[in-house]
Amino acid sequence: MVKIIAEVGINHNGSLDIAKQLIDGAKEAGCDAVKFQKRNIDIVYTKEELDKLRESPWGTTNREQKMGLEFTLADYKEIDDYCKMKKISWFFSAWDVQSQRDMRVFSVPYNKVASAMLGHTELLKEIASEGKYTYISTGMSTFDELDVVVKLFRDMKCPFELMHCDSTYPMTNGMANLKMIKVLKDRYGCNVGYSGHEKGRVVSFAACVLGATSIERHITLNCTMYGSDQAASIEINELCKLVRDVRLIDEIMGDGNKAISPTEKSTREKLRYYNTLKV
Repeated sequence: MVKIIAEVGINHNGSLDIAKQLIDGAKEAGCDAVKFQKRNIDIVYTKEELDKLRESPWGTTNREQKMGLEFTLADYKEIDDYCKMKKISWFFSAWDVQSQRDMRVFSVPYNKVASAMLGHTELLKEIASEGKYTYISTGMSTFDELDVVVKLFRDMKCPFELMHCDSTYPMTNGMANLKMIKVLKDRYGCNVGYSGHEKGRVVSFAACVLGATSIERHITLNCTMYGSDQAASIEINELCKLVRDVRLIDEIMGDGNKAISPTEKSTREKLRYYNTLKV
């Protein structure tokens, strides 16, 4: 069965109330897990970058905007408790080694490597050292770069799944390049999912038909809310439809074995023409 991951990311806009509403929506839709992001902005960004002017609901600098979007460990403890109460799994993608270490206080079932972190060898080693099943997005990368990442996870005996991805926000349907799902499977011999940033549901459906083992989509309460990821997300009503239809695809695809189905037998008895000629 395709695993469906609802990516909250930073679409909570620093509000635990919004985060809980998104968790509620993911649970209602029937998602398997929700995912967040964690970063230490003083490690991830330079002082010069953080001091740049930027208007946001939290102030006039990049620092104020990025701090406004970050949850503390205490916030994540509340999220952890809430997900346990709602009986839905959660996990995260860390953007620096310290954040990965700090978040170990939570016994989440998976790890995630964001596309932007594929070249961060120290972080990759830190993640792989935990030995948890890890989803690895492949956006903005070359085969040479992916070869290095896959080798690292295999050398460290950490189970993983690649996720085909185009890191455009939002992505147009024509950029999806879903044939990469099979290409990645053939090249690396592993499960390959799809992490999407498009509007609508059709690309996700097609990814499932082409063999994606997981689907990750950013979710939001409203695509017009403040935030760089909101326009590349789907609202909860669309998420419910997405999960419903992906589960139908699971059923529709069948097992690939050629056999006369039980319901075909009576039709066969009535309509089958038997050729008496010898071949």
